Amino acid sequence: MLTAALWSAAGSMALVIGAAIAVRFVVPLRFTGLLLAFGGGALVSAIAFELTDEAFITGGTAPVVVGLALGGLVYHAGNRLLHRWGARHGMEGCGEAGGGRAALITLGVLLDGIPESLVIGLNQLRGTGGGLAFVAAVFLSGLPEALGAATGMRRSGRSVPAVLAIWIAVAATAVAAAPLAYAGLGGAPVGVVAAIRAFAAGAILVLLADVLMPEALEHGGVGVGLATVLGFAVSFFLTMLA
Repeated sequence: MLTAALWSAAGSMALVIGAAIAVRFVVPLRFTGLLLAFGGGALVSAIAFELTDEAFITGGTAPVVVGLALGGLVYHAGNRLLHRWGARHGMEGCGEAGGGRAALITLGVLLDGIPESLVIGLNQLRGTGGGLAFVAAVFLSGLPEALGAATGMRRSGRSVPAVLAIWIAVAATAVAAAPLAYAGLGGAPVGVVAAIRAFAAGAILVLLADVLMPEALEHGGVGVGLATVLGFAVSFFLTMLA
């Protein structure tokens, strides 16, 4: 269980590192966009090979279909609730530097960080560590998200200790899901475990389409496609090494 938490911490540490960089340095938006594209490509590979393929091999078609559908629907519903909450509180139109948009991004990171950590716990149960390629993809996607959101928080007036405390709390909450999965799903039927993997895949895929790739294209410009391919290739290579 401790090992599962450590693997999850390795992926979620990107959130704290990204926030720490944001409060210390001015990071160009183009670089952040390209890094988002690279992380997005890595997540696409992880979804295909670490999550969906593994779920199909162990559980068959039904758990994959149900899990993908539920994961996509739950993340979509959660994302809509966050935006409605933001609209009610005047946070939708805060602009790139606004603290409102940063708060929404932070909540969104937490929303997708929990299923990611669940998968890391399941990988530990399977006896393959945390899944090196998947942990790397989680790290590479989380870093630019935290960079952008923490920058917005600083520009809205939050202090450095407050920004770091928020991201440490977000990372810690996500990390907690991995040992819970390890402890609670050891004797679960293979179909249930497969459905959870597919659920995470569906949730992360909606995250990619709704948030990561549009943000990457907006800020990264020319080169986003190549960065995405590079991220996919690196993640696939790590998968083959595992």
